[in-house]
Amino acid sequence: MRFLNTLREGDHVSDIYLCKTKQVAKTKNGKNYYSLTLQDKTGTMDGKIWDLSSGIDHFEALDYIMIDADVTVFQGVFQMNVRRVRRAQEGEYAPEDYLPVSRFTVKSMTDELMRLIGTVKNEHVRALLESFFVKDTAFMEEFCRHSAAKSIHHGFVGGLLEHTVSVAVLCDFYARRYSYLNRDLLICAALLHDIGKVRELSRFPENDYTDDGQLLGHIVIGVEMVDEKLKDLPGFPVKTASEIKHCIVAHHGEFEFGSPKKPAIPEALALSMADNTDAKLESMREIFLSAEGDDWLAYNKMFESKLRRSTKLDG
Repeated sequence: MRFLNTLREGDHVSDIYLCKTKQVAKTKNGKNYYSLTLQDKTGTMDGKIWDLSSGIDHFEALDYIMIDADVTVFQGVFQMNVRRVRRAQEGEYAPEDYLPVSRFTVKSMTDELMRLIGTVKNEHVRALLESFFVKDTAFMEEFCRHSAAKSIHHGFVGGLLEHTVSVAVLCDFYARRYSYLNRDLLICAALLHDIGKVRELSRFPENDYTDDGQLLGHIVIGVEMVDEKLKDLPGFPVKTASEIKHCIVAHHGEFEFGSPKKPAIPEALALSMADNTDAKLESMREIFLSAEGDDWLAYNKMFESKLRRSTKLDG
């Protein structure tokens, strides 16, 4: 298939893509047309179906669709003008070609996660981690498939696992550099800080907010999930449980970023900085990956600056 990131203005396309979104809109003359978001594992592209009178079979958002289209440029952005479309049949496409995935393998990431759990010395804390990542196979399956966000960072299959491992590795470094940190507490909080996202976001290809995601958010959901596991762990230290839950509650660092509490213990502060570091660096990486052309990019609201690619160095 021809992946979206290889298409250029003037190309004619006869291929299958995931219809991520479909909306009915009207032209200035009052004529209905379809506005689409087409997706494969390399990204997305806007699509328009201006003529709905012929060659347009019925389809819905999240269907895989066979299209005949021409690639154009509108206001500096690639767009497909779709002339014909039908639903694709099973066997005509491979789902893995249409979903963005982590650049790391699930095995390598889960191996690192399990290694980190194995380094936790406190038996109560290790038992809590194992109750999620070792004994709860249904949770682990969801955790490995989920994204870490709808669109901001790590918004791909395996993104939640990748982000979690990266944050935990950063926290491991902090614990070695700053010896007064409670390493077991910090590693536990790092591995659990985003577990609520398995219920906040739906699976791919939808990858959208669930009702609980909209109403509660992953921080509240995550604390609830920890409480569910603690009920089956008799003798778990009450103070330690509160500190773990505080780290989860405070991991966004600031009220303006959705954190119900600001960090009150060193481990919560370390976790919030590790979370922010990985989220921001991955966001910048994804921005540069999706951009083409000059080294300088337009002003970015997240970073409050125009962005520039680093100078390439040899050796």
